[in-house]
Amino acid sequence: MDTVVTGLRLGERAAAIADELEEHADAFRVAVTRLANGARVIDCGVHAPGGYDAGLAMAEICLGGLGSVGYADVHVGEHAWPGVTVWTDHPAVACLASQYAGWAIGVEKFFAMGSGPLRAHARVEKELFHKLGYAETTEEGVLVLEGRTLPDEAVAAWVAGKARLAPEQLTFVVAPTASVAGTVQISARIVETGLHKLERLGFDVTKVTSAMGTAPVTPVAKSDVRGIGRTNDAILYAGTARYIVHAPDEELAAIIDRVPASASADYGTPFYDVFKRYDGDFYRIDPLLFSPAVVWMTSLASGRTFVAGKLNPAVLHQSCLQ
Repeated sequence: MDTVVTGLRLGERAAAIADELEEHADAFRVAVTRLANGARVIDCGVHAPGGYDAGLAMAEICLGGLGSVGYADVHVGEHAWPGVTVWTDHPAVACLASQYAGWAIGVEKFFAMGSGPLRAHARVEKELFHKLGYAETTEEGVLVLEGRTLPDEAVAAWVAGKARLAPEQLTFVVAPTASVAGTVQISARIVETGLHKLERLGFDVTKVTSAMGTAPVTPVAKSDVRGIGRTNDAILYAGTARYIVHAPDEELAAIIDRVPASASADYGTPFYDVFKRYDGDFYRIDPLLFSPAVVWMTSLASGRTFVAGKLNPAVLHQSCLQ
């Protein structure tokens, strides 16, 4: 697919949310600093406490301002969990061109996966952006990092170079997994996770016109590794994603059973245990595990809905409450 520059302005939308975080930093319980080279860093949970409001802001920044996130109860088995509902009318762009954590930021001893709208400007993931047919040029680069170390001047300079921007044009929004804001923004990836699975299966995700999803917000874990386990389990065993699609029934029928997490051989135990089984090596885990527990796909052509997957309250309970 040829890349097309559009006017969706993800960078500007996300920068406006980041500006609100800075303007009301005390209310959001975040800390805002500027590095010596001018890059802005918004700490939502590393040293600053952050919280639920900061988590919603982070999630909407990840979506490039093209998606909405709100809190709602999510029923899984006999229990109602606090959770998030996410919706967007630009799924491929908001979720895969922005929210997906696809940019590896490695500078000396610093490493984090970057998500957010700066990816659509930098476009270092050439194959993915070619498939999406999306690009944009921005003067305000916003990148979300999941980690326990704040970026320094060297990291900002490296990212600026890759993105063809000056460091003072950059904003980094950061929270570790084991924090309130970090936990929220990961659960808010429920729609993106299913889209990424569809893309891996060879489905043209630009056919998805609207999407909505729900996932629990799990209790904050005692460590980031435990947090990775819980937040993944919220999606793999208790998340539901619904997609409205421009595709015929036969195309949806052929793929639907392969989309949920339960289609993976690594499904069935808490993610922390899977992680330990592979000695902490993410790349040994079946990549097709990463998907919502339940997936709905509705054809705009026929109005038929195809559903696959199941909620698994026992694994979620084991992950979070024992």
